[in-house]
Amino acid sequence: METTGVRRSLTGLLLTWGVTRLLLLLWVFKVYVFPGPDVTSDVSVIYHGWYDVLRTGTFPQDDVTWQYPPAAALAILSPALLPFLEYAQAFFVLAFAADLAVMLLLLYAGLRPDRRLRGAWVWVVGVPLLGPTVYSRYDVMVTAVAVAGLLAAGRHPRVAGALVAFGAMLKVWPALLLVGIRRRSVWVSAAVTALVLAGLFAVAMPGAFAFLTFQRERGTEVESLGSLVFHFARQHGWDGAVLLNYGSVEFLGPWVTTVSTAALALTGMAFGLLLLWRLVATRFEAHTAADAALVAVLMFTTTSRVISPQYMVWLVGVAAVCLCFRASRMGLPALLVLVACFVTVLEFPIYFGDVVGSTPRGITLLVVRNGLLVAATVLGMRALWRDTVPKPAPAEPAPLPDRPTPAKETSASS
Repeated sequence: METTGVRRSLTGLLLTWGVTRLLLLLWVFKVYVFPGPDVTSDVSVIYHGWYDVLRTGTFPQDDVTWQYPPAAALAILSPALLPFLEYAQAFFVLAFAADLAVMLLLLYAGLRPDRRLRGAWVWVVGVPLLGPTVYSRYDVMVTAVAVAGLLAAGRHPRVAGALVAFGAMLKVWPALLLVGIRRRSVWVSAAVTALVLAGLFAVAMPGAFAFLTFQRERGTEVESLGSLVFHFARQHGWDGAVLLNYGSVEFLGPWVTTVSTAALALTGMAFGLLLLWRLVATRFEAHTAADAALVAVLMFTTTSRVISPQYMVWLVGVAAVCLCFRASRMGLPALLVLVACFVTVLEFPIYFGDVVGSTPRGITLLVVRNGLLVAATVLGMRALWRDTVPKPAPAEPAPLPDRPTPAKETSASS
């Protein structure tokens, strides 16, 4: 019976993946037009422009929209592997391949003893909920590396460390996967790999770390949690503007710096809580590293000044790894992430004009999506804490003092 159930689940997974991915490809190749602005222009215009610069052996040092670690160059240059296709077409095919790789990794992990296929279902369902944006950003490639690293942590620690470091050199956030990993070999492997990669890029390509100075004047992106302050303020005459700034649509004007600083402070507080958890946690099991990784990525995403739609791909990938483990406590946070993905595709790209214009519909979508992320973060941290931090033992009551024997009882007994 169990074997039959696994076969049915596998059949359903493969059919669902095939249908949904075909639909994604039809959208990015514009056989069918997805509602809203064209999300593929980032590939055909911005990525392609970076590609032309990177091919010369240098980073886009004068382009403030280049805000990525040096290994991101490999993702941007990857369409050269398919020279028989146009740049955008090759990129979409490689994004599709990364998506397939994640599913195969999750299937392999889910079929092992004490595991389950629910993690693969999270990925198969979650990715298409975000629409064609998934194949129009290189985040799906980063997520593939991160998923591989997180799944390898238990049995291949040095490989896991190298993959996490490589992922961090692609887009920083995979470094958060180390939060719940205690094995020293993983940390050493990650540190060595990061140093080697950083050194190679610094020597081989000028401007490898110019991106570190390209975000100083960023505002608050219109989809972030902090942006809600200005969406509501615009209804009451706030004197600011919504402009394309540093590659994203941001609020600029009075109090933006204050809100952005508050967001950074909130991120710092969140990671302070993670550090406290790491200091007091004592029960680490096979699923703990994945659960902690999801909580960390949720904290980073929710408190960020920028919550771009592609950030949700990270959450889907890490949540999928969590649910490969039967003992994971991240079932409800993962469900909230999936619902947030559906709301995300509504606010971008379908109703992005409403978001930029701060209409009631646009504000409602942001409140719901960001509220779901906040709820997932809080519930995830609570579950992680309860699962790993032992409850303090109740204090034993102090012994009662011996009661002296009354005098008349003594006399009576004598």
